[in-house]
Amino acid sequence: MQMQTLALAFLAAAFVGGLAWVFLYPYLSGEKKAEARRASVARSEPAATRQADRAQRSRREQVEGSLKELEARAQKDKKVPLAMRISQAGLEWSEQKFWMISGVLGLFGFGAAFLAGGGMLGAAGIGFAMALGMPRWLLGFLKKRREKAFLKALPDAVDVIVRGIKAGLPLFESIKVVVNDSPEPLRSEFRAIIETQAVGMPLGEACARLYERMPLPEANFFGIVIAIQQKSGGNLSEALGNLSKVLRDRKKMADKIQAMSMEAKASAGIIGSLPPIVMILVFITTPDYIALLWTNSMGQLMLVACVVWMSIGIMVMKKMINFDF
Repeated sequence: MQMQTLALAFLAAAFVGGLAWVFLYPYLSGEKKAEARRASVARSEPAATRQADRAQRSRREQVEGSLKELEARAQKDKKVPLAMRISQAGLEWSEQKFWMISGVLGLFGFGAAFLAGGGMLGAAGIGFAMALGMPRWLLGFLKKRREKAFLKALPDAVDVIVRGIKAGLPLFESIKVVVNDSPEPLRSEFRAIIETQAVGMPLGEACARLYERMPLPEANFFGIVIAIQQKSGGNLSEALGNLSKVLRDRKKMADKIQAMSMEAKASAGIIGSLPPIVMILVFITTPDYIALLWTNSMGQLMLVACVVWMSIGIMVMKKMINFDF
C-alpha cells in the first residue's frame, strides 16, 4: 500500500510539473513577449524587406531540407550488416559462430546470476544482457582499436606511396610496397585493395571500397583522391602529399582535443565513481545501516532510481566531453 501511494504521488507530481512546463514556461521565459515583438516589427517593415526575408527563409528551408536528406542517407548507411561489422572488428567469425558465442555467454550469465541468488527474473535479465550486449560491445571495442591502429599508420603509408610515385613506380607497385612494410591492420586493408584490383576491378574503385571495410573519413579521403586521379588525371604525388599533410593535421587536432578534454573526463570519472565508492565504504564500516537499501521495498525502489539517474548522468557527461570532428 505504501508503494502504491508513493507511485501515485510521483505520477501526480510529474503530471503537475509537465502541465506547468507546457503552460507557464513560455510566459516565464519571455517567449510570448518575444513573439509579440517580432510580430510588431514584421508589421512595421516595408514590403520589399518582408519579401527579401521570405526569399531568404525559402533558401534556408531548401538548405535545411538538403541537409536533412544527407543526414537521413548517413543514418541509412550506419545500418551495417552483422557480417560487415565482424569484418570491421578484424575477426574471421561467421554469423553462425557469432550467434553461438552470444548464446553461450547468455547461458553463462543466466546460470551465474541464478546460482548467486538473483532469482529467475534477475537471472533472465542478466542472461539477456550478456547474450546481446556483451558480443556487440566486444565488436565495437575491437573496431575502435583497429581504427586507431589504422589511423596511426595511414599517414606514413601515404608518404611511402608519394615517394614511390616520385621515384617512378606505378601506383599499384607503390601500394605493394606499403603491403610489405606496413603493420596491421593497414597491411591487410591494402592487401584487399590489391586482391580486388587483381580480379579486374579498377584501382580507383578498389581504393574507394576501402571506406566500406574501414569507415573512417581519412580512408574516404584516400579513396576519393585515388578515384578522382584515375578518372581525370593530374599530379597524383602532389595530391597525396596534400592528403598526408591533412591526415597529420587531423591527428594533431585529435590529440589536442584529447588533451584539452582530459580534465573534464577526469572530473566526470570522479563524479561518477563517488556514489558506489561511498556505498562500498559504508557497507564495510556499518553494513546494517546500509542493508535497508536491498532488504526493504522502499530501499530497493530508491536504489533502482539512483542507478537509473546515475546512468543518465554518466551518459550525459560522456556525450558532453566526447568531440567528433
